[in-house]
Amino acid sequence: MTWTFSTDLAAYLAAARPAVAAQPVVNTLLLTIADALERRGPHAHGPGEPVFGWWTGADGAVAGAVLRTPPFPLVLGALPGEAVRALGGALAAEPLLAGVDAFNVRARDVPVLAPAWGAPSRVAEQSRLYRLAAPTAPDPFPRGRARPAAEGDLPLLREWNEAFARETGQPGAASEAALRDRISYGGILLWEDGGTPVSTAGFSRPIGSVSRVYPVYTPPGARGRGYAAGVTHAVGAAAYAAGAAEVLLFTDLDNPTSNGVYRRIGYVPVEDRVQLVRA
Repeated sequence: MTWTFSTDLAAYLAAARPAVAAQPVVNTLLLTIADALERRGPHAHGPGEPVFGWWTGADGAVAGAVLRTPPFPLVLGALPGEAVRALGGALAAEPLLAGVDAFNVRARDVPVLAPAWGAPSRVAEQSRLYRLAAPTAPDPFPRGRARPAAEGDLPLLREWNEAFARETGQPGAASEAALRDRISYGGILLWEDGGTPVSTAGFSRPIGSVSRVYPVYTPPGARGRGYAAGVTHAVGAAAYAAGAAEVLLFTDLDNPTSNGVYRRIGYVPVEDRVQLVRA
């Protein structure tokens, strides 16, 4: 049983993609991040060099994976308990993991990873993964309608993505290349009221018949009018139309408003994830 680490995306995909794709819901982050790197190059999520890892079990089969696109945390997918435990030791021994100081990890794995890390740690952020189980239109339904974003919307989309990154504390906003890529397959919707864009939501390309909604953003002056619920409901339908069999999204557990909105339009909890950082 062993961890293998590499900066070679092709090697990672050849070794780990089957195992990751076998659980596409809980591995949605690994799948969408790798897809972006494969389509737009190694710096799709930032200037740092990505690092990949995969766990080989006693039977010789790969049973899970991790990846990191600096400056973001190391993302752990679905892993056996022994792999999570062994990762703690690898952090001290593997040069490619020398800069890791934060993890995006399933909450269920924190009791194993935290002590194995060997460093004081704390939970800095908590999120919940939801899946769309029973699509339900918002009630009351907001004024306006959804439309696909187009090239002419890029300046507004850049502005709103940067605002979303600032408000959520993300280290980077979507690049113009990423936004253009999403527009190319109809992956960004704008909600308009009276012809004016007031909210937006996007969705990832279906991978393994799974698509994830992100981000959902309404500028401060337009909040409280149901626009986010309207555009999120519409983007779920668009993801289904694009070929998704499962539609997912993450919410910040510290935001009861968004959690309540998503439940009301048909989303149900799957699992929780946390960002574990050095204390």
